[in-house]
Amino acid sequence: MLNFSPWNQLLQEYVNDRGQVDYARWQQEAEGALGDWLKSLRKTTLEELPTDDQLALLINLYNALTIQRVLAAYPLDSICPTMLGIPNWLAFWRFFNRNIFNLNGTPLSLSAIEHGILRKQFKEPRIHFALVCASAGCPVLRNEAYLPDIVEAQLETDANNFIHNTDKVLFDSDSGILYCSKIFKWYEQDFLKVADSIPTYIGQYLTEYPEVSQTLAVQYLPYSWELNRQSSKDRG
Repeated sequence: MLNFSPWNQLLQEYVNDRGQVDYARWQQEAEGALGDWLKSLRKTTLEELPTDDQLALLINLYNALTIQRVLAAYPLDSICPTMLGIPNWLAFWRFFNRNIFNLNGTPLSLSAIEHGILRKQFKEPRIHFALVCASAGCPVLRNEAYLPDIVEAQLETDANNFIHNTDKVLFDSDSGILYCSKIFKWYEQDFLKVADSIPTYIGQYLTEYPEVSQTLAVQYLPYSWELNRQSSKDRG
């Protein structure tokens, strides 16, 4: 029986409604609690779970493991560190591709969860509005767990919120240009499995601009790898 309550409680305690994480306090107070919850999942047989249970588990697992990795290295400014302005791509690659969890005998990295399981088996583009790699350019981290009985509704809300966040998607009705997150560029093929084009996909949600679906002008916004942490001002 999956128990997402400990993860849900941690999110409610250390993540605000803007998806910003109080890593400093979490590290000091409850890094062990996160580790204990993750350990409780290790004997789970993914294939024996219903589809929605699998989906909720994998999204929660990805986000929790990401936070665990950040907590282990905190303080840091980004999961993509730079030296003299040059990104350390090796450290970045290791963050996503190093095996960090064992699920019933299967070693997993963040990339394996996302690309090897979720993208491969579920063919659900809305996961890209739920998986959060601890960066400001990512979707907003929910301060609640994904739950099997409502995961479909949660993903639909995530998609709507992401597309209505003008930091991620912005349509200039005067110029007809659709500005959108590079997430739509990186995972274009996932979105094209359910829509004819990126504008068509976005237009399903951005209904206040019916012309979005017809635009041919798409420009991708800069992606921020700055850590999605709370500032002292955010913490009050």
